[in-house]
Amino acid sequence: MPSDSHALTRSHALTGGRGASGGRGAAVGRHAVLLLAAFVMLFPLLWALSASFKPGTDIYNASPLPFPGTLDNYRYALREFPIWRLLVNTFVTAIGVTLLHLVAGVLAAWSFVRFAHRGQRLVLGLVTVALVVPPQSLIIPHFLMITRLDLRDSFVGLIVPQLATCALAVLLLREHIRAIPPTLIAAATLDGASHGETLRQIVLPLLRPALGAVGIVVFITTWNEYLWPSLAAPSPEHTTIQMGLLLFATAEGPEHGPMLAAAMLATLPVAAAYFLASRRIADAFLQAGLR
Repeated sequence: MPSDSHALTRSHALTGGRGASGGRGAAVGRHAVLLLAAFVMLFPLLWALSASFKPGTDIYNASPLPFPGTLDNYRYALREFPIWRLLVNTFVTAIGVTLLHLVAGVLAAWSFVRFAHRGQRLVLGLVTVALVVPPQSLIIPHFLMITRLDLRDSFVGLIVPQLATCALAVLLLREHIRAIPPTLIAAATLDGASHGETLRQIVLPLLRPALGAVGIVVFITTWNEYLWPSLAAPSPEHTTIQMGLLLFATAEGPEHGPMLAAAMLATLPVAAAYFLASRRIADAFLQAGLR
């Protein structure tokens, strides 16, 4: 009997060891696949960053590193083109669209949760359908609208029509407001708080993580927008950095070095915003999905 028990113990130890080693092997394999996928997605950005520090004659050479490196592309882009003006235009546009989405999203989500009315499900269904409507399909009506209102080539004409794509903000904020305990809102009502006071003093402080996540997503999306600024604000006085990159195209062809340098400058704000708030964005969408 002792020999049988020792054999059984040894068998369990061997089996457990093989299971642990198999689990570690699977984890290593998964991480290897994720690292490979990350490298594939980051390679264009890394190549553009490296090429922006190379002289014009070395951009297409086989060396992945910029040796010898140079800042001439950045100096040329900042000296010869209105980069700072384009960046300010893009920042103003992205902030304006983000604020409009947040204000409209909060008010619409609060009305969906707080005020029951006939046809509410129909309206909510229309908002959900609007979420899957491609923004490009609204380009022609928006363009005709701002042209007839004489708002073309202005910040108002560039910003306001993009409010039509706020369905994501409405639906995401609605789920977060629904998750607020009704007792908090009922207590505020019993204390004599109006709907506006309840929204401002109770709901908005609890929505800060969701507001931050929605704001970052809208900001990044607006910053990277190209098609609408090319139609609504074609002049350098009001257009964005994405449209401004066309200024580097000459009759002899695009100036790749300065263009890549300008593209890197345009990438820095959105990259910083995402890295600072990536966890908040993931948490907000995950919590909304679990509710």
